[in-house]
Amino acid sequence: MTQGEQVIEKEDPPATSREGIPWRVEDGRLLNFREGVGWVQPSAAEVWSSIFSGSGGANAAQSPADALPDFVFSRFPAELALEVSGSAPSDIRVKLIGIGAEGSKAPLVNQECDQVLIGNIWYPIRTDDYAESLAVLSAHGITDGIAISVGQLIWLRTHAHGLELELVDSLQSSDPAHLRAPSVMDTAAWGLQADLYPYQKDGVHFLKLIADQGLGCILGDEMGLGKTIQVITLMLAEKSAGHGPSLVISPATLLENWRRELGFFAPSLAVRIHTGPDRAGIASRLAGFDVVVTSYDTALRDEPLLSSITWNLLALDEAQNIRNPDARRTVAVKGLPRRISIAITGTPVENRLTDLWSLSDFALPGLLGNRDGFERLFADTEADAAGLAPIVAPILLRRRVRDVARDLPERIDVAQPLSMSRAMAEDYERTRQEALEEYGKSGSLVALQRLRMFCTHPALIGNWRDDPADGMPKYQRLLELLEEIFQQGEKCLIFTSYTGMTDIFLADLPQRFPGSFFGFMDGRVPVPERQQTVDDFSAATTGGALFLNPRAAGVGLNITAANHVIHYNPEWNPALEDQASARAYRRKQQRPVTIHQMFFADSVEELVVGRLALKRGLSDHAAIGHEGDATISEVMQALQISPLSGILE
Repeated sequence: MTQGEQVIEKEDPPATSREGIPWRVEDGRLLNFREGVGWVQPSAAEVWSSIFSGSGGANAAQSPADALPDFVFSRFPAELALEVSGSAPSDIRVKLIGIGAEGSKAPLVNQECDQVLIGNIWYPIRTDDYAESLAVLSAHGITDGIAISVGQLIWLRTHAHGLELELVDSLQSSDPAHLRAPSVMDTAAWGLQADLYPYQKDGVHFLKLIADQGLGCILGDEMGLGKTIQVITLMLAEKSAGHGPSLVISPATLLENWRRELGFFAPSLAVRIHTGPDRAGIASRLAGFDVVVTSYDTALRDEPLLSSITWNLLALDEAQNIRNPDARRTVAVKGLPRRISIAITGTPVENRLTDLWSLSDFALPGLLGNRDGFERLFADTEADAAGLAPIVAPILLRRRVRDVARDLPERIDVAQPLSMSRAMAEDYERTRQEALEEYGKSGSLVALQRLRMFCTHPALIGNWRDDPADGMPKYQRLLELLEEIFQQGEKCLIFTSYTGMTDIFLADLPQRFPGSFFGFMDGRVPVPERQQTVDDFSAATTGGALFLNPRAAGVGLNITAANHVIHYNPEWNPALEDQASARAYRRKQQRPVTIHQMFFADSVEELVVGRLALKRGLSDHAAIGHEGDATISEVMQALQISPLSGILE
């Protein structure tokens, strides 16, 4: 036998072969009968020679072209290609194929085969031309007929231009949004204390598939769709599978939110908030915790400590914080050892495609190449963005509210607890003590008002820094929310009781978000002019915000152009807040409305929010009114609360 031949059957030929027709086609292969050997698949060179040079390279008295008149034998070779099929991320298959005339194609019998039958046409293949590319594929674990991972798929899509063989992408779907969770998913068995919406189960299913492959991804769902609970559910699933621990890095403004969400939805997880002066100084103090939560600034300061632990899962909340690849925080968090990387952000691309490169470089380090090479390949153009989309699609789960609206309630309430910085908590405590000393019990309502104004913004009761966001976590969180809302071209209503706060907004926010619409409506705007303000807001073609006093604008107006409502400071009266929210959450609203309730934990605001929840609960079960005035006991209770007791940062 010559090189390239394969024995198929060692048996006597059928009668037709004895009559001088020693060729047949079976299972996509051209076979030749050899005396004493049986049926073999001759090399492409032998077949080509027996037909086109008359050298009789194959052991036959008759050429295959004569023996098989229904088949055509091409003088010119087929191109070798690699076809990707199935669906990402769980069922991705690769197969070597030959591409013939006019794009016709068929799979090779095996990787060593040097010929292919495409329909009734036989083609040779110059396998030596592809030896280097096949070796590169093999080095990356990609071989004919073997399933590949999401990471290997992305590597193929980004490196196909450097291979001699063509990549034929026949994936049915590489969009994780098309995945559906199995009906057998039992989140309660993992310890989740909540019922997920169907789309959230689908998201957890995707996260789990990625985790099972030891990879990473970008969870890019829009605001209000519950990214946090999906990641918490994955943490529970990982713990059930014997994997841990998890590290969450978030803006300092969200530490309190993570602490509460983990405690509420996953009480079985042992959680440590690593921040402030009491944070762990050695790795052993973090041992035994299922989840450690810290801020970006703390992660940067404590990078040596956090790097001494191999994390099972590293989740970055508001991951747009690492969109600048050169920032020290970006370099620090990307260097942390972990098995699974999840970037959580509602704005995967903000300004440049390099933003997406940086997120992807965290999720799957190196798979989009180095930054310089990426920027040479992808400019900030629509065409290049369209070319990049299918490459990152398998690791980017991006669902918009409109995509899953059927699974959502008409109104999504998002509590946004915030922790004061230590400096701010000390200022609050000083303000509280001074108010008690100055006014005493007889002036408790005045003292309470000062504390509520302080929580709205310290500038309302005294001097503050030039930048209203500097040292003010609530204002910082508002900026994060607006950034995401405006990037989607959406609009919001921001309610505050204080005209001074409205003035701060109007002086600062237009500078931060040029091109966005801003307007206000409080007692300073005459009633006849208010509808025009609403009309201008509704007509704006950009994202925008209206700043409203809940008493001046809480009744009558229809502002359904907004699908976000932000209560910047809580009101004592639940009816007042609900009427304010109803400006956007009402008939004719075509989208679910997200209601954000911002408040400082361990402050007068938390007592107000708790009172709101209690009053609403009572009104659901009894025919009572909503009393807006605080009782004396509630006022005195509020004056005893100090944020220093529960400070996180």
